Amino acid sequence: MIMADTGMEVISMKEAGINVDIEENGSTYEENALIKARAVAACTDDIVMADDSGLEVDALNKEPGVLSARYLGEDTPYSIKNAEIIRRLSGVPDEKRSARFVCAIATVLPDGRELTTRAAIEGRIGYEEKGSHGFGYDPIFYVPQFEKTTAELTEEQKNQISHRGKALQLMKEELKKYEGNNC
Repeated sequence: MIMADTGMEVISMKEAGINVDIEENGSTYEENALIKARAVAACTDDIVMADDSGLEVDALNKEPGVLSARYLGEDTPYSIKNAEIIRRLSGVPDEKRSARFVCAIATVLPDGRELTTRAAIEGRIGYEEKGSHGFGYDPIFYVPQFEKTTAELTEEQKNQISHRGKALQLMKEELKKYEGNNC
């Protein structure tokens, strides 16, 4: 785990006993991550981190983007979302199927300061779902470096290139600058 050597105990909202209803209505990944972090920070005096992520497909004007989880409806299965993206890219050649997973992480510090980081993994959209690892859009997100979709990668391979892992590593570096931190 990326945060293992920081001396911080990392726990989920559920583990902390925090149950707040959070409406993600931001127009960017950073805004949504901050909305979540601020909502939880209002319930604790601890450092709070939250993330927001999504898939951006260049040929679809960066859709589904910040609405990735709610694309085609909040309860729509990813198999349907994936099939729709593939259908919309029908006839689009490889070089124009560029896409990326983006992740923003927001941290609210006990003194009220806010930090954000962002990272991405570049790839392209495949022609069919492949692989059973991962979730969401992983079966259609092809990574040329490995010649596989992210759903076909091992956990170790995915952790090497993950947008979330990169953003978290950047946040870890930001937190090192925070006085009183044990990093």
